[in-house]
Amino acid sequence: MRKTLLTTLLALVAVVSAWGEDVKVAAQSGGLTATLKTGASMSLTIENYGHRVFTFDNIALTANGKSCSKQGKVSKVTRNTVAETLRPVVPLKQAEIKNRYNEATVTFRDGSALVVRVMDNAVAYRWLLPKTKNATTKVDGEQVVMRPADGFVAHYQTCGSFNTSYEEPYQHKPLAEWQASGHLATLPALFSAADDSDQQVLVGESDVNDYPHMFLRGEAEGVKAVFPNYPEQWEPAGDRSEKITKEGDYIALHKGQQLPWRWAVVTDSRGLIEQTVPVQLARRSVLGDTSWIKPGQVSWEWWNGAAPYGPDVNFKAGCNYETYCYFADFAAHYGIRYILLDEGWAKSTRDPFHGNDDLRLPDLIKYCDSIGVKIILWLPWLAVEQNFDTLFKTYAEWGITAVKIDFMDHADQWMNDFYRRVVAEAAKYKIIVDFHGAFTPSGLEYEYPNLISYEGVRGLEQMGGCVPENTTFLPFIRNAVGAADFTPGGMLNMQPEHYRSERPNSAAMGTRCFQMALYVVLESGLQMLADNPTRYYQNDDCTRYIASVPTTWDETRCLAAKAGEYVVVAKRKGEQWFIGGITNGQPRDLTLKLDFLDMGKHQLTAYSDGVSADYQAMHYNKKVSDVNNTSYVNIHMARNGGWAGVVTPFLTKEMKRQMAASGSKGPLRLVEGPGPIRPIDSEQVFEIVEQMPSFPGGFVAMKDFLESNLKYPDEECVSGRTIVSFIVEKDGSRSNVCVTKALSPLCDKEAVRLIKSMPRWVPGKQNGHLVRVHYNVPVSFRAK
Repeated sequence: MRKTLLTTLLALVAVVSAWGEDVKVAAQSGGLTATLKTGASMSLTIENYGHRVFTFDNIALTANGKSCSKQGKVSKVTRNTVAETLRPVVPLKQAEIKNRYNEATVTFRDGSALVVRVMDNAVAYRWLLPKTKNATTKVDGEQVVMRPADGFVAHYQTCGSFNTSYEEPYQHKPLAEWQASGHLATLPALFSAADDSDQQVLVGESDVNDYPHMFLRGEAEGVKAVFPNYPEQWEPAGDRSEKITKEGDYIALHKGQQLPWRWAVVTDSRGLIEQTVPVQLARRSVLGDTSWIKPGQVSWEWWNGAAPYGPDVNFKAGCNYETYCYFADFAAHYGIRYILLDEGWAKSTRDPFHGNDDLRLPDLIKYCDSIGVKIILWLPWLAVEQNFDTLFKTYAEWGITAVKIDFMDHADQWMNDFYRRVVAEAAKYKIIVDFHGAFTPSGLEYEYPNLISYEGVRGLEQMGGCVPENTTFLPFIRNAVGAADFTPGGMLNMQPEHYRSERPNSAAMGTRCFQMALYVVLESGLQMLADNPTRYYQNDDCTRYIASVPTTWDETRCLAAKAGEYVVVAKRKGEQWFIGGITNGQPRDLTLKLDFLDMGKHQLTAYSDGVSADYQAMHYNKKVSDVNNTSYVNIHMARNGGWAGVVTPFLTKEMKRQMAASGSKGPLRLVEGPGPIRPIDSEQVFEIVEQMPSFPGGFVAMKDFLESNLKYPDEECVSGRTIVSFIVEKDGSRSNVCVTKALSPLCDKEAVRLIKSMPRWVPGKQNGHLVRVHYNVPVSFRAK
């Protein structure tokens, strides 16, 4: 993340010696104000256009056995105004973020201070510890009580103890019921006005460095902040856990002065989706070159039991070389960047350096590299800790560029520091990291953008525990604070009352379009395709859409939302807009205005719930239509349903430039899909059409034909992939057969022979007419 504009407009210092000094800070836009009441009991009250919406009450800090702030006696107040533009390395919402705020630093007589920052849509505060001669400050405790205005309902994720993976379902209770329950909860938490004002207050934390994460507990006097104590001693428990054998009577041993930000976003449901407060409060990237950080999609085997099936599977499925090559071929075919080797790839979970006997890991890495696919290796965190000095260096030498680290399940200072040590060490060797069994993001991912995603979410691996009623809250709470590795993409779709599932035949609750829309609605630098490649091949149309959805975005707009009930978002990448919507157990009919599009004609390809989707959840319809920036689109989402689409300009800016340069005014025809739509004549060769050409019997039959008829050249000993390009003519014959990505002369020759020997294809159609379509087929070779 690079700072491109920073203007300090005002820096005033007022020297005071007051007891109980009130300090007011207002947003630059004038809507939000925060008033810090100092004195024996400090509070920070937030008003929106003069109406109180939230108070951080009883703010206090104890360090080195002493209460900070000397009972609120203020020595000086420093004010500052800032405007800047941020550009995240991994932009999950916006490529450019306007960050503007007013700020007051209130310094107390003992040298401690409280920084109060007011943005246009949020208020944040943080403690600054007094400067001392000691390198480390013992933080005994931090206090604050959350007090929303009357009539708010709380949405929070309970946990039985501080030992949690942050994957529990949300609770929804009036504040008094939470207080009476005594529930312990993780951050973030959402408070929603019970009336029809749609006022929302999301609370969270940022820049949690050298410190534990905050939890909330309902108590008689309010919802109070609580923290895990510092673990002075611990020992391994099994192959992936820890047992804390001795705790300190303090929460942190902190280096430096700055403690974490505590913040509250004050907005409406749509504003929750569009806000970028966690990015704005995070530290800036410490990495120089970040070109090696590659977000993308992942073909994941755990959810589907690593068990592809069908006529093209002639090997025993499992965590072995043949199965992972099959996953890699699938990934390459759809342009998916990664495959994930989850638990089972290693000979032992305690040994991260030796694959199981059937894996042939060096051969697999070589094969994946040859077809442009990278491998992510799963690891329990304990194996990482016990092999810290050599792990990342060794993996870099192997050619591994990403790891998934699992089962931390703690949020104390020691474990929080573990995350930082991991991403810093991984960055030295240009390795990206995905944390599972993890707490929620709090800014480290912007300081070290190779931290590409976190779990800390009730996702699809929870099977029957992953219900749409809970998932529809995620964009407003969990995903509102950072990347969430939800692992979507189930192709066997069921309404909740019909749900029956277990691996390897895993199913997903909600409709097919609900699952497709999640790729647009949810945010993660790594986005899994959780289901079986066989099912994706069988649902090629849906898979092509899913695989076309980016994982990073230039712009995000929320078109419609009500927290926890439904959401529709539009996200731009380049000149394309992807639209996704999901709803809870209530069906929705909404009208979307497409006024965010540029001038000119566009094409909308939409996937909507079918008329029977409320019963047969896999029922969906596809429609292609012309739209422009004055168009309205009516969408229907069945209960637990969704809607997904992509809008592509009729002519891209580059095509217009080329046409202007050439003087072309050729006739134009719309073609569907994620690629640009080109000027054509009657013999135009299309790239993507409404009905793509297909091998007789479908994709699986084509794979079976290739594998059954391929003759591996005896003189060769290489593995890899040749890509053959050709045109499927209107009669199903093939012309212009040529190699577009070579492997070796003999392999390339054999690949061309195979394509030419195929039977006639089913030709492509556009608007009901047979058309010529360009097609690419990868032909894989594996050394014997």
